[in-house]
Amino acid sequence: MQARTIIRFIVFPALLLATFITSAQYSSAIKLVANPVFAGIEVGSKGVKMSVVEMKKKSFAVVKDTSVNTDFITFSSETSDATLEGLAGLFNTALTVYNIPTDRIYTVISSGVKMQADKDNKQQQIDQLIGSFRARINEPNRKVDVVDVTQEAKLSHLGIVPESRRYTTFLIDIGSGNSKGGYFPHGNTNYFKLFQLSWGTKSVANATEKRTDEFDRTIVNYQRQLTRVLSAIETEDLIYAINASGAFAMSDHIAFSGGISWAVATLLHPEQADQSAVSVTFGEVTAFAERLMNNFKSVSDTALVRTTTGIADPLATAKEIKRVHAVFDQRSLMAGTGLLLKVMRQFASVYESKQFVLIKNGQVGWISAYVDQQTEKQ
Repeated sequence: MQARTIIRFIVFPALLLATFITSAQYSSAIKLVANPVFAGIEVGSKGVKMSVVEMKKKSFAVVKDTSVNTDFITFSSETSDATLEGLAGLFNTALTVYNIPTDRIYTVISSGVKMQADKDNKQQQIDQLIGSFRARINEPNRKVDVVDVTQEAKLSHLGIVPESRRYTTFLIDIGSGNSKGGYFPHGNTNYFKLFQLSWGTKSVANATEKRTDEFDRTIVNYQRQLTRVLSAIETEDLIYAINASGAFAMSDHIAFSGGISWAVATLLHPEQADQSAVSVTFGEVTAFAERLMNNFKSVSDTALVRTTTGIADPLATAKEIKRVHAVFDQRSLMAGTGLLLKVMRQFASVYESKQFVLIKNGQVGWISAYVDQQTEKQ
């Protein structure tokens, strides 16, 4: 069974009027039936995520998707301890709450963590986390993969993009510590053109915070320093990475996944709360970034539910907006949205219009595809 055949039914079961349409939100639970259930647990830059999936004959069904924010890529003793607690806690939840046997629980370290560790010479912290986790759960031989960036990016594409858009979509996952993605340039999945950038929402925010003077912690100064950080990223890294990928000429659709994509899609279009993919324009996101800076109260759950027309379920929508604000504060939203805009800008041309799509639940795609690959090896 091919991973791309299985996963596409999770995230993109249909296409409608040139937009990506998906089934229920990843946070909704389903009743388990007599099918195998697996868990994939990932240590990412910002925290630990777990996806519980039920394998059916032709698809996966998402049972639960949850996360614990631990800010691991600061590599402090406090965040390392919190990450260990989160990893062990989610492992035990899969084991005891969902009754998943240990051989169906897969544990991985994301490529974003590895890239940041390599940059900061903190590989030892990853090794210590893996060793401590194995000791905590009493499984000294537990496999904990440190996922390669190419593997993660390719699995994300196979897990998120529908078959009908497989060869015309450039997918970029903006994570906490890095951004990665790519596309299939030759009309098949044998060759994947990788895109990677050693910047993500959290690493941009951290770099900006380091530039803020202790005597001026105002949001105005934060925006000033953020502009400088993003300008340097654009000229020193981003333009080259996009040009080297060749994606502008080859891709009609630019899809973004990652936490900031979920956050922006949720706050920018709360009336589409039941959609897992939202089409946006460069102008919309630019205006949204200005609101974050100048009128942050306007993107609160109360304000958005009151001022947005077409919201079908105000209570559920307000709850999802609150989840965004629990994960991202004003400054991290500004940092992530600013990075998103810098990438979008590379594809916003007067000569050709690209379709931009924000994916809300992209993390389910690659981890579920990873689970599928591992089960095929058994």
